[in-house]
Amino acid sequence: MRTTRKFLCVLLILMGLGCMLIGYADSNGGSDEIDIIFLHHSTGENIWNGGVSKWFVQYNSKHDTHFQIVEQNFPEDSPYGWNNYPYDYWNIWVNHAGSRPYLNEPTLELLTSQYHFIIFKHCFPVSEIEADTRNPDIFSEDKRVENYILQYQALKSKMHKFPDTIFLVWTGAALTQQSTDEASAKRARNFFEWVKNKWDDKGDNIYIWDFYELETEGGLYMKDKYAEDPYDSHPNSTFSQMVAPLFGQRIVDVIEGRGDNTSLTGR
Repeated sequence: MRTTRKFLCVLLILMGLGCMLIGYADSNGGSDEIDIIFLHHSTGENIWNGGVSKWFVQYNSKHDTHFQIVEQNFPEDSPYGWNNYPYDYWNIWVNHAGSRPYLNEPTLELLTSQYHFIIFKHCFPVSEIEADTRNPDIFSEDKRVENYILQYQALKSKMHKFPDTIFLVWTGAALTQQSTDEASAKRARNFFEWVKNKWDDKGDNIYIWDFYELETEGGLYMKDKYAEDPYDSHPNSTFSQMVAPLFGQRIVDVIEGRGDNTSLTGR
């Protein structure tokens, strides 16, 4: 099945139609089983606990689909370290690519052999962005737009090497106004706009869920009403329960071939 899916996905991409993971309904009206993994830390865990798994159980039951989603901390606190920023995905998946884990963390070679659909995100410190130096360095852990861009470009090239796998990338989590300054917040917004409008290409195997838009409602900061408190940018339970179904819908839109033609927020 994976070989057949790979051929069909590559063909669709070459035709400029994008890659649908399903649509190959069997004679009973069902669909192939789609294995999905969601890689996250605490922000993602809050959204997951908002009801993502339950949403998929209900969706599968109603639509006779077989979308199986699991979650995993990535990377773990030890031995790699509790960092999931552009540098870290690049470091594990590009800089240390291969068939063996790097510091116990799975590379894309390993993940794509197990899952049809891979989702990854950054926690809110990704928005603590310093000013550019005009000397971008892909090897740098410094949170600067110039470094993020190099790391994202390399990640896109890497993900394109797995055309039978679909990737969903969250725009970065925002910070509350009390947790950042205006200059950093503007740099963060500019980078996430770049991700949506320049980095993301229609017709390939990479899609966006616009988490930043949901948290900020088009503004510069995470709305206080969605945060644990004005000084804690973790999403609260009210927000998590509100957006968990939107996350599920965005995943399904991508799986069913509507990823380039529907809302990036899932609304």
